Amino acid sequence: MTVPTVDQIRAAAARIKDHVHRTPVLTSSAVVEGQTIEFKLENTQLTGTFKARGAFNSLLATDVPKAGIVAASGGNHGAAAGYAAHSLGYPARIFVPEMAGPSKIAVIEATGADLEVVPGLYSDAFAKAQAYEAETGAMQIHAYDAPMTLAGQGTLMMEWEEQGLQADTVLIAVGGGGLIGGTLAWLQGRRKVVAVEPVLAPTLHTALRDGPDATVQVSGIAANALGASKIGRLCYDLAKAQGVEVALVADEAIAAAQRLIWDRMRQYVEPAGAAALAALTSGAYVPAPGERVAVLICGANPAPGPFDG
Repeated sequence: MTVPTVDQIRAAAARIKDHVHRTPVLTSSAVVEGQTIEFKLENTQLTGTFKARGAFNSLLATDVPKAGIVAASGGNHGAAAGYAAHSLGYPARIFVPEMAGPSKIAVIEATGADLEVVPGLYSDAFAKAQAYEAETGAMQIHAYDAPMTLAGQGTLMMEWEEQGLQADTVLIAVGGGGLIGGTLAWLQGRRKVVAVEPVLAPTLHTALRDGPDATVQVSGIAANALGASKIGRLCYDLAKAQGVEVALVADEAIAAAQRLIWDRMRQYVEPAGAAALAALTSGAYVPAPGERVAVLICGANPAPGPFDG
């Protein structure tokens, strides 16, 4: 696999522009005392996360077989892949682990995809998806470690720069590495990117220390979105080459940031969507004097959902 080029990300943006939202941005000094922060509200994207970008790009850039598509997901990717497939008229089979939780499972079901809930973790769901691919010939849409996925996710940072991003440093939560990988592929080192991971799911942190094949046991409140046990190789190569810094945040800090986003911004996000802000509010990342920072709010499928119960 090769890392997507800037031109491939531009092509992805042209390909998906009529299928996804151009999500809003805002700048505020009222969220974190003493800090002016630029935010991008990708939680307002179709199905609640950036993953719709990669899903649509993967489908639109490829001849989809008669068997349709298959995907394994902690929840958000499955919703995006199911939605994209339904929108374009393809059958979709989605495998998710039990830990995805009822809210994310409900989002996937609403797309009309054929869903199977698998006991265990994301890796168990991925094994099921691989077997289904081999059996049926369906096209696998990988959640994070595929060039077309990364190119789609890279359109987010391209779009943010078009919207006037001023920040020196961008904080991004990391699961398997599709979003930060696409960001790094687009930016090419022009801005500092800080990876934010839960203490209980330090996948990129561990890989940068121990090598690309390192695996971790994941848990915690953001595990169903940031719970890949092994980082994607494309993300690893980009992060290693660009010297990406990782900030680790505790579950308590993530939950506090999630509440802060609601209190100060009236955005109802899942823990993963709040993790990047938690790096600032907890002191896991401390900007230098005069450093301009931006935070990506990436996910809006919390449990319970806003209409549950």
